[in-house]
Amino acid sequence: MRLGINLGYWGAGMDSDNLAVAQEADRLGYDVCWAAEAYGSDAATVLSWVAAQTENIDVGSAIFQIPARTPAMTAMTAATLDSLSGGRFRLGLGVSGPQVSEGWYGVKFDKPLARTREYVEIVRKAMSRERLSYEGQHWTLPLPDGPGKPLKLTVHPQREHIPLYIAAIGPKNLEQTGEIADGALLIFPSAEHIEDTALQHLRAGREKAGKTMDGFDVCPTVPLAVGDDVNALADTFRPYTALYVGGMGSRKQNFYNQLAQRMGYEKEAAEIQDKYLSGDKTGAAAAIPHQLIDQTTLLGSVERIAERMQAYAAAGVTTLTLSPAGFTLDERIAALRAGADALELAGLA
Repeated sequence: MRLGINLGYWGAGMDSDNLAVAQEADRLGYDVCWAAEAYGSDAATVLSWVAAQTENIDVGSAIFQIPARTPAMTAMTAATLDSLSGGRFRLGLGVSGPQVSEGWYGVKFDKPLARTREYVEIVRKAMSRERLSYEGQHWTLPLPDGPGKPLKLTVHPQREHIPLYIAAIGPKNLEQTGEIADGALLIFPSAEHIEDTALQHLRAGREKAGKTMDGFDVCPTVPLAVGDDVNALADTFRPYTALYVGGMGSRKQNFYNQLAQRMGYEKEAAEIQDKYLSGDKTGAAAAIPHQLIDQTTLLGSVERIAERMQAYAAAGVTTLTLSPAGFTLDERIAALRAGADALELAGLA
């Protein structure tokens, strides 16, 4: 099992720290560094900056938001980043959520599966440097009865095939991801539940495409905090978990809340959401079961984290992306080093 690092969203007051974290991850032999975007800094600019100041670590978008860019623009960006980084780019895509898609980008959040499938087909075709023509439900290229003509990407990516990942949570999205992508970006993964909540659906998609799980990258992001008091460490992640389980999306379309329900926390997930949406964020955080946090994070000593890493590897995770906690750069670097030590101790390096 390989390790990744997730820098999260840029512009949170730790920009220079994030670069130092990425550089230390590169030095420690981490496999990939991911950057995210929502409605602040874009991931492409961040990844170019990180790639220019690292040597070996891959850089990946987790995610480029599908409603933010046309598929051809995404293909252009991916090809450029792969070329500039010397073949170190990984393309992660996702539909985002209804609030961001419709509120920020003005793109209707409908038929996300069909939209994702068409988007991936166009991106792959463009990156292969074929002349781009496509007829689908959501995109038609070139536009009919106009001056447009099929064009070919002029930039040469470093590699013939840029790895393509999809951020997936729901069963149908996971199955489609297994069918059409090279990897899956997962969130709130529990080693105890990942087979039922994710892998069985990814496997079904691979089988539909006539493929096995060999070579498919199962890549969840897991918060990491090192210390002796596991309960106290878990409490630091209560606001984070409450935000996703309680406040992301809408009451009817909160994929993270639905995931918590599939993990067996139906009653708790409903309570967390009710409190969060009513404005009681403190109550929502307090309502999160300790076990839910402990199962979806890496907490404690290096030895305890190593045991959890073994469980993730045994469950089928191939790249474990860490999100190291800490209020200072020194704390985050220490957590990053602890992650590398734990992987070594677990016998997985």
